[in-house]
Amino acid sequence: MFELHPRLAADTGEVARLPLCRVLLMNDRRFPWLILVPARPDIREIHQLSPADRAALVEEIALVAGAMEKLHKADKMNVAALGNQVPQLHVHVIARFTTDPAWPNPVWGRGAAEPYDPAQMATTVAAVKSALGA
Repeated sequence: MFELHPRLAADTGEVARLPLCRVLLMNDRRFPWLILVPARPDIREIHQLSPADRAALVEEIALVAGAMEKLHKADKMNVAALGNQVPQLHVHVIARFTTDPAWPNPVWGRGAAEPYDPAQMATTVAAVKSALGA
């Protein structure tokens, strides 16, 4: 049975459910930042997914990155699967700008997160859903 890691649940809001992944919005309004989590139990690494799920993951990453690029007109899309702090397989898709507070460095460890207020969260989730066609 799939369960979302508690850290991901605490740091995000759910946007959508794709055939493989849950799409989550990182609760940090400084960066347009989605996280894809394959809804498969006990998976820590991409290579542990079945071949069909690996292919689906790549397609879902492309879908989400394309939607984010269109929605935000980003200078660069960052896609990463690190898992050093959260062992559950998850993939970050972050729209980056030459003007963002972390550019050109990674977003990790750059100041404190600035959470969305409830209205901003709802508006952002709705915009991402629309961009995804959900």
